[in-house]
Amino acid sequence: MKLLASGRDADIYEHGPGLVLRRARRGRSMATEARTMAWVRDHGYPVPAVDSISDDGLDLVMERIDGVSMVEGLGRRPWTIPAQGRTLADLHRRLHEIPAPDWVPPAPCGAPGDRLLHLDLHPLNVMVTKAGPVVIDWPNAHAGDPATDVALTWALMSAGAVEGGPVMRLLAKRGRAALIGAFLGRVDVDAARRALPSVVEWKVTDPNMSPAECAVMRSLAEG
Repeated sequence: MKLLASGRDADIYEHGPGLVLRRARRGRSMATEARTMAWVRDHGYPVPAVDSISDDGLDLVMERIDGVSMVEGLGRRPWTIPAQGRTLADLHRRLHEIPAPDWVPPAPCGAPGDRLLHLDLHPLNVMVTKAGPVVIDWPNAHAGDPATDVALTWALMSAGAVEGGPVMRLLAKRGRAALIGAFLGRVDVDAARRALPSVVEWKVTDPNMSPAECAVMRSLAEG
């Protein structure tokens, strides 16, 4: 099978016409993730369709999504930044209209609630396709307050590292500010701001976050 992409804990391979195989590398079962994807798709939310999953949960066959990540799309078409920020906010709104199924656990931060949260819904996990945006990577799905999801996306977009020289970093900083501004213009900012301290306190314990990213998130929560 041809390797298409690699993530933190899984690899993606070609798997016949219109399908890909997502294979876990560290023994993590994706059974709950597949079940959650089917749940949100049944509620009309844009996620890849699940075809099948192995008995041990290590191999997930799902719909192949042809497109680029929202981040890559913004790099190619920076004039769409405001529109994509609004699209991201709309994806949050649509998701939070869906009740959390009984098999997802309560969110590890933020206020309690009964809405389904993605807890990683940022531009890298949104694929831009000809048919519209598609949200991928659902292992962090929890039940909770929508403001928790919004606050985490706000923190992650604010803290993400930018590579390149001074000019590229300056342009990226301006683009990031425009994206966040468009996103926050379509969400409940006050509720998200109240959720930030709890969300950041939890997220900075993630070993995948760099010290610099953690510092930015802490500053955002304190501001």
